[in-house]
Parts: sequence; C-alpha cells; structure tokens
Amino acid sequence: MTRQFDVIVVGAGGIGSATAYYLSRAGKKVLLLEQFELNHQKGSSYGFSRVIRYTYDNPIYVELMRDAYPLWFALQEEAGEQLYVKTGGLDFGFPETDTFQRMKTSLDAAKLDYEHLDKTEIAHRYPQFSLEDGMEGLFHVDSGLLRASRCVLAHLNLAQQRGATIIDQTPVLKIRPTENGVEVQTAAETFASDRLVVTAGSWAKELLAKQGINLPLKIMPCQLGFYQPSNAANFEPGKFPVFFAHMNGDYGEMPYGIPHEDNRLGIKITTFYGWDTVDSPSEVDYTPSHDWTERIRDFAKQYIPDAAGPLISTRRCLYTLTPDKDFVVDQHPDYPHVVIGAGFSGHGFKFTTLMGKMLADLATEGHTPHNTSLFKLSRFQLVAV
Repeated sequence: MTRQFDVIVVGAGGIGSATAYYLSRAGKKVLLLEQFELNHQKGSSYGFSRVIRYTYDNPIYVELMRDAYPLWFALQEEAGEQLYVKTGGLDFGFPETDTFQRMKTSLDAAKLDYEHLDKTEIAHRYPQFSLEDGMEGLFHVDSGLLRASRCVLAHLNLAQQRGATIIDQTPVLKIRPTENGVEVQTAAETFASDRLVVTAGSWAKELLAKQGINLPLKIMPCQLGFYQPSNAANFEPGKFPVFFAHMNGDYGEMPYGIPHEDNRLGIKITTFYGWDTVDSPSEVDYTPSHDWTERIRDFAKQYIPDAAGPLISTRRCLYTLTPDKDFVVDQHPDYPHVVIGAGFSGHGFKFTTLMGKMLADLATEGHTPHNTSLFKLSRFQLVAV
C-alpha cells in the first residue's frame, strides 16, 4: 500500500534537513528521503564548521543574511545548543583588487556597518596576520562559524520531533509528477505526496534530468586542510577571525580560514574556488592531494606564519556550481508543486535555514516573502532530455 504524505523532500543535507524542519513546523505530514546515512561525508554539509557572514559582494545576499541570522538564533534556542559561534570576520587584500572593490561597494549599498582597516590597524587587532604593505581589510563583527553537522542534525531532530518521517540509506529510483501530485519510487516502496521538494545536492542534476530539466550544474571537489598553529590559544574564536584573502594565484582563488574552539582540530584553511570540475558524483575522486595541502601551508607561511604548523587532517567536500554561482530556488516550470533547491555553489551553508524556509514556503504557499530574484530557473536555457 502506497504511503501518502503532504510533502516529500529528497535529500537530507543542509538544505533538505532545513526544508523538512520548516515543513514540519507548518504542520505538514513530511517524508524526508536520504540515499546515504544521515550526516554523511560524501556531499557538501558534513563537518565541524562553515562560515557565516553578512559580508557579500552583492547587496541582495546581504539582505538575505539579515533574514537568515534571526532564524539561526531561533533554531539554536529551540535546539538548546549553540550552533553559531561569533568570531568576527576579516576580508583582506589590496584595495584595488576587483573582488575587494566589489565587496566594499556592496556593503556600502546595503548600508552594512563595517570597519575599513589599514595594515597597521589589522596588525594591532590581529598580530597573527603578516600582510604586505598596502593591503587593507574590511571587518564585520558578526561574522563567525556555524557548527555544520550540528546544524544539520538539529534541523533533522526537530523535524522528527514534530512528526516528520526520515528514512536514510534509501536512494530515489524514480519520480513521477502528475497534475495533482507526485509519486516517488525507491527499491522497497513507492510513496505519494501532494508536493515534492528536491534538495539532492550534487546528485540533483541527474535526478532532475529525468524530469526534463537539464540544469547546467558542475561538481567541484574542494579540499579542506586543518593545520596545527604554533600557539593554538592565539587562534581561538574571539582572538582570531574567520578570514577571506582577496587574491588568486598559486594558492587558488580566495583562500579563507576558520578558527576552532577545540585546539585539537586546528585552523581550517582552504580556497573558495579553483579546483577542476566534473559532471557527476560518480566521477568524484575523494582522495586528498598532498601537493595542495603544502600549497595552502605556503599561503599560511606568508600571511599567517604561526598557523603554518603540521597538517592535522584533510578531506574533500563537494561544491555544486551554477554558471553564475547563484542558487536555484524555484518551482518546476511544468509542475509547480515540484520545488527545486540546487546549485548552492560552495557558499550556501550559511543560508541553509533560510533556504529551507523559502523552499517550504514555495511548496506550501507557491510563494515566499524572501527575495528569490537571483535564483530563478528561467535564467538558464533548460533543454528537455
């Protein structure tokens, strides 16, 4: 007998877990399906930390973060645990760098209250940095880190407490939308619902292609490095900020780092973009590169010397990129009761609780009060397959 739900969500990572949470809050009978185990390491949402910040080079994202921060505060209050750790955030580089200029222009347009620091001011506040003459910084006090896996599990646990059914290690084999609903087939069972939300991460392209939507998504396996500072106490939250270095070159595109509360974890350093892409998760090589970890250590030696200690650990994490690096949050053009969240392009985790709310809004109401102007499917030439 086919089990019936109000909404089925496919994919239980950062976005899917949040979507199930907001749907369950709205009183919907929710089924969340995950092909792997919950909080698995094969996708984009697992780990100790992700950056959270208002600072963006597009004022629309700044405004969306003004919507997101209160939702994170409400979530951690309901979960009864700290999910957000305030560290402050520093963007540094030469002021004539294109990305630095775009960032400052955006923050001014959004009227964000930030500090513009010169090299001397940065050195006084954060002597851990060793910047080049002429470099400057943009500092915002509310930047910090999100405890990534804990955020995913908080959404999942609270959704389950509100009645959501969560089934992991259950791949979706087929989706059949009709005029009034959707059938979702797995190896063991077929489920039915009035609405469907697809939040399948790097697996979204293949799943949506079967529905006639050819999203131009690429998968970028990025690598994370965790390094042991020479004096770990100097790199704890409150003493060291999350940072973004506005530069490209041998180190990759825009290196960034996150401090950690547990000194055994070290400081996380990676680069925003710059790796080769593949078309399918089946092509991903999860084997870490030793050459890459040494290049990142060279970056640290130059700009954060005391952070260039032994490598504690490293692993690969997936970005799912759209051509413009903006998200997809929209309804299927032929089946509006099918809602799609995809292509979060390596900068989506800080938005996960907001994106979950937006996707839940679209699934239940057909619209959301939050700005989706950057996230429309119509910006792509979608070719039926």
